[in-house]
Amino acid sequence: MTEAIAIRFNTQVQEVYPLIHYWVAMPQPENHLFEVTLHFVDYPLPILDLKMPVWTPGSYLVREYAKNLQDFAAFSDKETPLPWRKVSKNHWQVEKGDAAKVILRYRVFANELSVRTNHLDATHAYFNSAALFLRIPGWQEKPIHITIVPPHPEWQVTTGLPKVAGQNNTFLAADFDTLVDSPFEIGNHQIFDFEVLGKSHELAIWGQGNYQVQQMLTDFKKIIEVEAEMFGGLPYERYVFILHLFNQAYGGLEHKNSCSLIYHRFGFRNQDKYDRFIQLVAHEFFHLWNVKRIRPKALEVFDYDQENYTSSLWFCEGTTSYYDLAIPLRAGIYNAKSYLNHLNQEITKYNNIPGRKVQPLSESSFDTWIKLYRPDSNSPNSQISYYLKGEMVSLLLDLLIRSRHSNQLSLDNVMLKMWQQFGQAEIGYTSEQLKETIESVAGIDLSDFFNQYIHGLDDLPFNQYLEPFGVQLVEEKDEEPFLGVKTKTEYGREIIKFVEIGSPANIAGIDPGDELLAIDGIKVGTNLLSERLKDYLPNDTIEITVFHQDELRQYCVSLAIQQPTKYQLKSVDHPSLTQQDNFAGWLGVSLTTIH
Repeated sequence: MTEAIAIRFNTQVQEVYPLIHYWVAMPQPENHLFEVTLHFVDYPLPILDLKMPVWTPGSYLVREYAKNLQDFAAFSDKETPLPWRKVSKNHWQVEKGDAAKVILRYRVFANELSVRTNHLDATHAYFNSAALFLRIPGWQEKPIHITIVPPHPEWQVTTGLPKVAGQNNTFLAADFDTLVDSPFEIGNHQIFDFEVLGKSHELAIWGQGNYQVQQMLTDFKKIIEVEAEMFGGLPYERYVFILHLFNQAYGGLEHKNSCSLIYHRFGFRNQDKYDRFIQLVAHEFFHLWNVKRIRPKALEVFDYDQENYTSSLWFCEGTTSYYDLAIPLRAGIYNAKSYLNHLNQEITKYNNIPGRKVQPLSESSFDTWIKLYRPDSNSPNSQISYYLKGEMVSLLLDLLIRSRHSNQLSLDNVMLKMWQQFGQAEIGYTSEQLKETIESVAGIDLSDFFNQYIHGLDDLPFNQYLEPFGVQLVEEKDEEPFLGVKTKTEYGREIIKFVEIGSPANIAGIDPGDELLAIDGIKVGTNLLSERLKDYLPNDTIEITVFHQDELRQYCVSLAIQQPTKYQLKSVDHPSLTQQDNFAGWLGVSLTTIH
């Protein structure tokens, strides 16, 4: 269209052709500053608006990415400074007048390593586009070029975006939504290419660890094949896994043709830890259908300036969590016994959260913006994760459908129908349409189910839904009487981190943050608390000594009866042939597996 012009930024000279073109440089990665240049032409209005997203799709919290932006400046193509002002926390206006070409420059500080933020140091660069790029309201549908300027010639660039032919390290995003949906990894990371079902796949690994690449790639292929079979194929031509290995880290963020994963660098040799990693992979990959394409109406068009409320995240995340346990089983990565052990752990976790009796599942989804990602010491008392309870509700729905249809139908059919009705065309669904789709597969009215377990606070009747499969949920109680606190050793001090609402400790007045000192005048630590309590019986009164806001206090606490703390799925006595058949149809093995 117009002839190329030169932009000079930190001695780097670049040529510009498209309407919108970003350059991302990092000349001194040790200072954690990305240097961004935005060039565009033919903007029709004299006042140019620019906004930075406040959140990233898939991570439902306003993260205020603009807090990391600095050194904003605007110029015409002749390097003439243009007046500008900041209108709000994430909104800039530039007085461009009749200038046909505008150049913007700014820096973004990047020293937070997570799947939803930006990280730049001497070893690599990683960024999420929502946390780096300004958008131009009204121009969000226009294609965008992104050129990466690495600090070292040997650094390579990995992203799910296609390359622009003939231009080094330059990529094309069809629109701003696509750009936001495409993270970048830049550095000396390892890259492994593989093919599944005729489609190209890439695994990029940054960081050292005890992983076995061939095992990982083999299991990735199995997961991809199982999930593709479930939905009838793969809705992309190329998919990229970006894996960061770090100490004590865990997380994932889904995208349409890529995902970002972060995991403990030494979490691959231990089988339980490796299973958890594989579940993370299965979870994020499942999202390329569920939530990236099958998504609630409220997320059909993203509003990057504020919260996007929906009560259906229990299905987006919770149902995906249900499948991230099941997919590795179906793929043969672990067996049914391991699957049930993992499910036991999830049920135990759920039943030990008192907040399940306070916050309905749909409300948990709606309030994610102010609660899930901002936990405090009272969160377990007042909240329930839509991931966890959504997983439990999805289990009940799957069992309900399977038992009514002798395993000829299942929650799989719900997912496939949601894909065919909403996902393929990327039409957002309402909560009513989701309910109707589940009912159409189940063949019954589920109004009571939704009112009790999704919009209400009724206890989940696990055994009612497990009974047709010859399985029962059995609780195991602690040996010690119930006190109701969780403690942690911090810098040699025993800190009470959680006090359960209604527990003996709560009734006595003990608070989170108190430093636990002694029981009946004898020092006690986190490692000995459980053993000390075993010396007492329910209804015994003990004296607990703490520092409360630096004041020494003693509390008389009357201990309660032992509480269930662990739950196990076990076979019922003398299961019928129908129960045995149902179980085999559900998990593909004999019911004797869990004896």
